[in-house]
Amino acid sequence: MYDRILIDPKVCHWQACVKGTRIPVYQIIRMLANGDTIEELLLDYPSLKRDDIIACLEYSASLAEEQISPIETLSSTT
Repeated sequence: MYDRILIDPKVCHWQACVKGTRIPVYQIIRMLANGDTIEELLLDYPSLKRDDIIACLEYSASLAEEQISPIETLSSTT
């Protein structure tokens, strides 16, 4: 997974992005969350490979796994 994700101060200002591109991981995740399919992303971003998108999902899942934030607490403070 991490050979497809890059975090570099010279690329996307420390934002995790797909290696070899300037496409941030959060952008891929947000587009998928908003209903775009993997196939649509591959058409819209020819530099992406299916494994890049899967790596974005795995990277995001690993971040979510590391921090515990009760949803009730977060939603009641906004």
